[in-house]
Amino acid sequence: MAELRLKEIAARVNGRIIQGDPALVFAQFNIDSRLSQPGELFFALRARRDGHDFIPDAAARGARGAVISREVQSPGQNFALVRVEDTAVALQRLAGSVLADHPVKVVGITGSVGKTTTKEFAASLLARRFNVLKSEGNYNNHIGLALSLLRLNPSYDVAVLEMAMSGRGEIRTLTRIAPPDVSVVINVNPVHLEFLHSLEEIALAKKEILEGTKPGGTAVVNADDPWVRTISQDWKGQKITFGLSPRCDVRATRIRKKGTDGMVIKLHLGREKEEVLFPFVYDDYLYNLLAAVSANHALFLPFDDIIQMIPQLKPFSRRGEIFRLASSIELVDDSYNSNPKALASVLRSLASLPARRRVAVLGDMLELGEKEIEFHIEAGEEVVACGWDVLITVGRLSLHLAESAQAAGLDPCRIFSFASSEEAAARMTSIIQTGDLILVKGSRGMKMDFIADRIKSYFRED
Repeated sequence: MAELRLKEIAARVNGRIIQGDPALVFAQFNIDSRLSQPGELFFALRARRDGHDFIPDAAARGARGAVISREVQSPGQNFALVRVEDTAVALQRLAGSVLADHPVKVVGITGSVGKTTTKEFAASLLARRFNVLKSEGNYNNHIGLALSLLRLNPSYDVAVLEMAMSGRGEIRTLTRIAPPDVSVVINVNPVHLEFLHSLEEIALAKKEILEGTKPGGTAVVNADDPWVRTISQDWKGQKITFGLSPRCDVRATRIRKKGTDGMVIKLHLGREKEEVLFPFVYDDYLYNLLAAVSANHALFLPFDDIIQMIPQLKPFSRRGEIFRLASSIELVDDSYNSNPKALASVLRSLASLPARRRVAVLGDMLELGEKEIEFHIEAGEEVVACGWDVLITVGRLSLHLAESAQAAGLDPCRIFSFASSEEAAARMTSIIQTGDLILVKGSRGMKMDFIADRIKSYFRED
């Protein structure tokens, strides 16, 4: 963590100390009073809820100061207060100054699908040679990225950061806080169409990461994605391409599925090539791996080191974790999020796994804009085309998914629809049978993790 005196913090954020000892040192920074820790500096952000209203809660949990943008009643005479014009901007300025103090190599990762998976792969591979800071959880916007950077200290060599967006200009803001040395663009898919109304708009928003890359930096781009090729075609700097096609600098060939153990691939990096076990079943995760390998190559990690680390990569929480439960039931917990492209890929990837029945538990896919019904209809058709035996839907939009699956030939006796995850979870145990392979997937707002956890609890392996 960065350790800064109150006087330094005020200077870096263009603020004014209202109260508190200028020599007071802070090493922890936070925006959520529920997570406040003793000794921290609390940033009172003004969003849907006004963080200024929660300063007493933060102080009660041990916070020693706050950055504010309006008058507040102090929780105590020793509680530090720094007044700024905009607390979110102040947080970003402080983060940028900490990065300037500790100028590590920055890997910025964007894409419609797979940012977190690529980040985790890249950080794990880099950890063989470097001390790596990575953005935690879904800390991938202008606030989360800033909080991640405030954890920097002189021991770190590399920062691997997700850069997400829901509209134009958001990634540009992130690159101003942390200009990438290596910018990774994974893909451009129909996500956030509620805010950006075409694939072209999404692609141009993703291009901002390339435009914000440091001079002399490297672009890592998916050469199999037409929109990524389009936005990177005028890139003048070093470029590393990845994908499955022969034109790619980093690619995979001779892919052989090994059931729930994953797949064996031949990994090509320039003239070097080697067979390696990749312990994941999702086809799309292979692209995430190739993107991560490319980022590692950009930072000169030796090919042999990369090959040794790939079989040691671990599954991520609620992003395709496989649980082997009682009664020979296998649960694929992919409850973290969903979108049309990712769902279709998962349905196809899992269809080849052996099972008595394949049960798809699917929640609404959110933020899809005007085509939301069309995307759910297509998902229902995909369920049937991939040979899934039972469909369980959760939410209003997924009713269209159920109707589409029935129209495509799935027996209506094998289709169950529920309004909420709580309702579905209550009925789930009566639907599941011995030997089932169960996929649980939906947008974060649908709380599909509640269903996954109920299945794990009920069918817990002895």
